Amino acid sequence: MAGGGTPDSVGDLARERERFEREAAEVSSRDAWEALRLRWVGRKQGVVRALLAAIKEVPVEQKREYGQVVNLLKRRVESRLEELEGELERAERQAAIGAAAVDVTLPGRRPALGSLHPVSIVTQEIVEIFSAMGYSVAEGPEVEEDYYNFQALNFPPDHPARDTQDTFFVEGGKLLRTHTSPVQVRTMLEREEPPIRVICPGRAYRFDNDLRHSPMFHQVECLVVDKGITLGHLKGTLEAFVRKLFRPETGVRLRPSYFPFTEPSAEVDITCPFCSGDGCRTCSDTGWMEILGSGMVDPRVLAECGFDPEIYSGFAFGLGLDRVAMIRFDIPNIRVLFENDERLLRQVRG
Repeated sequence: MAGGGTPDSVGDLARERERFEREAAEVSSRDAWEALRLRWVGRKQGVVRALLAAIKEVPVEQKREYGQVVNLLKRRVESRLEELEGELERAERQAAIGAAAVDVTLPGRRPALGSLHPVSIVTQEIVEIFSAMGYSVAEGPEVEEDYYNFQALNFPPDHPARDTQDTFFVEGGKLLRTHTSPVQVRTMLEREEPPIRVICPGRAYRFDNDLRHSPMFHQVECLVVDKGITLGHLKGTLEAFVRKLFRPETGVRLRPSYFPFTEPSAEVDITCPFCSGDGCRTCSDTGWMEILGSGMVDPRVLAECGFDPEIYSGFAFGLGLDRVAMIRFDIPNIRVLFENDERLLRQVRG
């Protein structure tokens, strides 16, 4: 029978059992167990199935004994296979536990260090620049009154910025501030008299959503009020600030513009930091890049805040921190700044 023929006697079955026991003793892996199972109890070519089918060829006087022995062999095979499977499972669990065991003699793994967000990095740098120039930091609420956000800043009642297409209005007649300029108003109203030198970093909100604009964005604004402040002071401050933030050779130019709260007003351009003024795709081949808005504080704003415009004058300017971060770290899409992608922080840290 060991060679695949018909059993001649019950003695052949005893030899089959011995053969099974030898093969079972050699099983040491899941694959070997599966091969043993298929060889002995497989539905198509299993030895036990063949022995049961061969009962019809056994002499009549031996059929009863033969059948009993084959059934005993079948139960033994199934029982032993079950035992082997349990042994393999226990061995696999022990191996898994051993692989996961902690070697307390090994040095510990250092956790990944966090990193400041690009906007936070730029904000800190700007605060440090102005702190060295004698400025203080002022803050204010993000949910603001119309008076501080528009009225005190000389926005007329029909100004487009007051429209719901530009501003987020909330219950109670309040709104999400559209710029950090309300902090300037609050600062002037809180001070009894100048001099005032403050910067106002913070979040602002507008209906904008494209590659360069976000509904929530970051700004920093600068305000100086004192006796004898001129446009020359504004230009000198801008040049010192821009060359410290970017490169010492950065050029600065002012272009006439209009803002309700400054008069005169100017847009400020810097030489493109990507091409150093030679002209590239980023600056549309002009060599210049718009960076902020500025101007002399409108006398009506000074008067609204309790300062005599015949005695005091001042300048103000503001820039988007998100745009500065995009320039500094070569980020093409502003949405990347708000996606919380750890890969961006690793690149900035590196």
